[in-house]
Amino acid sequence: MSVMDEFFMNIALQQALMAYKDGEVPVGAVVVKDNKIVGLGRNRREKDKNALAHAEIEAINNACKMLEGWRLWQCDLYVTLEPCPMCAGAIINSRIKRVVFGAFDEKAGSCGSVINLFDLPYNHKPEIVSGVMADQCSKLLTDFFKELRK
Repeated sequence: MSVMDEFFMNIALQQALMAYKDGEVPVGAVVVKDNKIVGLGRNRREKDKNALAHAEIEAINNACKMLEGWRLWQCDLYVTLEPCPMCAGAIINSRIKRVVFGAFDEKAGSCGSVINLFDLPYNHKPEIVSGVMADQCSKLLTDFFKELRK
């Protein structure tokens, strides 16, 4: 884990914390190009009443707007939770160079836990860096679900 990976994962964690405070499953994402943030996102499914309102989708959408294009081949995505199949598809389609995630998702993780969609013969294969600040990312999720069950 590099210093920059930890730096940007901390920003993704801040986004996740904002989602937590909004009553959302705490997932945050950051898209970075040349060590500059070009897109931020957090989970907003409950608030937006939209199954597509995942942190990665929001961050990718914001990055595309900021960079005025859909090809994010020079960008890295930092996300606190392993991407699901939908988000992995968006990562492939947007040509994200590298995916750095924190917590593993044993139920829907599509970067190694359930399946690695990037291993399939798609036209783009992002690099994966897994488990960056996994303890902090997992703790936020665990705390959220413990609180929800009360």
